Amino acid sequence: MLVSTESIRETAEKLLVDQGVSLSSARVQADLLIEAELRGLPSHGLQRLPRLIARLRGGLAHPTTSGIGTWIRSGFLSVDGKRGLGPVVMMHAIEQLSQVVTEHGVAVAGIRNTNHIGMLAYYAEATANRGLIAIILTTSEALVHPFGGTEAMLGTNPIAIGIPTGAEPFVLDLATSRVSMGKIHHYALTGDPIPDGWAVDGNGQRTTDPEAAKSGAIAPFGDDAKGYGLGLGIELLVAALAGSAFAPDVRGTLDATEIANKGDVIVMIDPAAEENRAAGLTTYLQRLRASRPTDPSRPVAVPGDGMRARRARALSTGIDLPEPLHDEIQALTKG
Repeated sequence: MLVSTESIRETAEKLLVDQGVSLSSARVQADLLIEAELRGLPSHGLQRLPRLIARLRGGLAHPTTSGIGTWIRSGFLSVDGKRGLGPVVMMHAIEQLSQVVTEHGVAVAGIRNTNHIGMLAYYAEATANRGLIAIILTTSEALVHPFGGTEAMLGTNPIAIGIPTGAEPFVLDLATSRVSMGKIHHYALTGDPIPDGWAVDGNGQRTTDPEAAKSGAIAPFGDDAKGYGLGLGIELLVAALAGSAFAPDVRGTLDATEIANKGDVIVMIDPAAEENRAAGLTTYLQRLRASRPTDPSRPVAVPGDGMRARRARALSTGIDLPEPLHDEIQALTKG
C-alpha cells in the first residue's frame, strides 16, 4: 500500500525516539531507511525498522552513542561503535575523517561493534557531496556459498564508490552476492518466489522458495568465481582493518537476539581536483549515456541513474509498503 514519505518518516522517527534515541540520531537512522525505500531497495528499508526497534528494546543497539574513534595512525581511525546505530556511527566516522583527509589526502576508518549500516550508497553520496571520494565496504553473516561450494561461508560483502563530478555524483553500490539476503527476506514478506539461480536451500539444491533460501546460501554474482573472489577479498580486508569477526561467526544484522559483530570500512580520498577535471568526469559520463544502446528504447545508463529516477517517482507517488509490514509498523506505534 502507498504511504506518504513524510508520514512514514514521522512514524519511524517517533518509534526510535520512544526507545531513547535522540531526535538528531533518529533522523539519520530513519532517513537511511526511507532513502532505501525511495531508491527501490526495500531490502535495506523499512522492513528493518521492527527488528531495529526490537534490538533497541533488547539492549543490542545503544540508543545514544555515536561510537569512539581512536587515531591509530595519522590517517587511520579505529572505531568502536559501542553497539550504536549503524548510520549514526558511520556518519560520525565520516565527520571525523573529513577533518583530516584534506591534510593527508587519504583517511581510513575501520569500524567494529556497530549495528547494520544499511544501504552503502547513502554514505558514498554523502561523502561525494562534500567533494570527496569514498570507498565503503561492509561484511555480514555467512550468507553466500563459495565458488564450487554449497555451504554459506561468506558475507554478501557489498562495496560502494562515490565520486564527485561537475554534476550529480557517481555512485556505485553493489553486493558481491547475486542478491542481498534482505532482498530474499523481502520476497518472503511479499510471498513471491525468487528467481532461479539466486540461492540454494539447506541441502545445497537450487530453490525459488525464499523461505528455503533463508536457511540455505546465496550464489556469488557474475560467473560465480569472480564474485566469490571479490567477496573473499572484502571479507579479509574488513576483518584486517576493523578487527571484526569472519562471516561464519558474524551475528546481529538479521536477528534481534545477538550482538552485531560484523565490520565496516570507509576510505576517503581528497581528489584535490581542479574544477575542469570534475567537469571532464561529467562529460565522460554523458558520452556513456549517449553511446549506442542495444535497445533504442532503453538508453545506456550510468550506475546511480536508476536510483535517482526511482527516487523522483516515489517522492511524487509515495512509498509502496507491503501491507504486512505496514501493519507491523502501525502495531509498534500502539505498543
